[in-house]
Amino acid sequence: MIVRRVVAALAVAASAVAGGLLAQSTSAATIVLPTHDAFYKYTGDRPLAAISPGTILNSRAVTMALPNLTTPIRAEQLLFRTRDEVGDPSVEVTTVVVPLVTPPATHLVAYLSFYDALGPQCDPSYTLRGGWAGNTSNENQAKEEDALVVSNLAQGFIVTVPDFEGTDEHWAAGHEAGYGTLDAVRATETYLQLSPATKVGMYGYSGGSIAADWAAELAPRYAPALNIVGVAMGGIPVDLAHNLAYVNGSKGWSGVVPAVMVSLTRAFHLDLAKYGSAYGAKIFDQVRRQCIGSFLGAYPGLRVQKLVKHRYRDILQVPVFKRIANRLIMGSVPGRPNTSFFMAVGNADGVGDGVMVARDVQALAHEYCHQGDPVELHVYKGAVHTEAALHFESPAVAFLVARFAGVTATGNCSSIPRGNSLSPLR
Repeated sequence: MIVRRVVAALAVAASAVAGGLLAQSTSAATIVLPTHDAFYKYTGDRPLAAISPGTILNSRAVTMALPNLTTPIRAEQLLFRTRDEVGDPSVEVTTVVVPLVTPPATHLVAYLSFYDALGPQCDPSYTLRGGWAGNTSNENQAKEEDALVVSNLAQGFIVTVPDFEGTDEHWAAGHEAGYGTLDAVRATETYLQLSPATKVGMYGYSGGSIAADWAAELAPRYAPALNIVGVAMGGIPVDLAHNLAYVNGSKGWSGVVPAVMVSLTRAFHLDLAKYGSAYGAKIFDQVRRQCIGSFLGAYPGLRVQKLVKHRYRDILQVPVFKRIANRLIMGSVPGRPNTSFFMAVGNADGVGDGVMVARDVQALAHEYCHQGDPVELHVYKGAVHTEAALHFESPAVAFLVARFAGVTATGNCSSIPRGNSLSPLR
């Protein structure tokens, strides 16, 4: 896991950014879950629909409780207006951390968490403050996130960490994740009074790559004023139909299948009970408030056909699920992202890293290259998903450092294969 490598350097990195900050710790027991915290709810008189996306609705000072650090880092949390997967106005929270450097930091990174949550106990805004993530596996993941946030701070970046799944935990809902990321950046720039020309980078692995990619695709139309200079994303679920075929019945990753079904039917306001078998209903109920550390590996060999009623066994030919799968194919937003990319994926078995399909990532990279965006793609041979994350981390940060320094991105487009077809399901 990433934590073995990154947390080892956490104290050193933290010392570069945390000196002189507020020396006050907060017990995890005193941190209220987002579902019970009034800060996460908008209570204003003005309808959300009448408020511009990215508008700050509330703010508060907090401290980040990091492992091996006795002096917590001071941060600010912003409640802001955004929109959900079906386009309705909604709210999210982002955690903003500014390093104490001279001269003051001027570059902004959206750190996009791989929290993959169906429950609020794994929201970054909660775990970064020291909230208990529910079990040891989830807690270890939260520590990995802490370390990666600090590693970006140590570079002198301002870091904003949005809860891009929204307050109802819409994991894998790509458009919502993209909107939330872009609106978190807008809210952060407003709060810190940053120039509209501020260089913005995005960093996301696995679940975080969902937010990174969709934000890049949506930005030209949704947030054209943002100056996004680079997007580093790895372990990318490009086409969920292909991912389903890959993990269906697998030993470890099949547990994500019921969780994604719960989260996406939640995001699209569907009644999952209509489609689920009796066994499926039991599993859906088990995972509906869990985070990935709880359901990953919990159902070895599970197949989606067992989760649904017999008439829905070919689930991707059920019209509503086909439409969702097609809508969430990356690269499907009209136009071009108009930024530079660092992209990466593992390939341990000739298909992918155990969950992400390498040729899908190649296809997305090839598409961006064809549109004129510089892309640097790395396929880590022999690496499963968590191992590929270790390979991704350092060069991804280096990529953003170069973009902020004004170094022109060149990429390796000439050597990127066409990859799989990303055509919609017919």
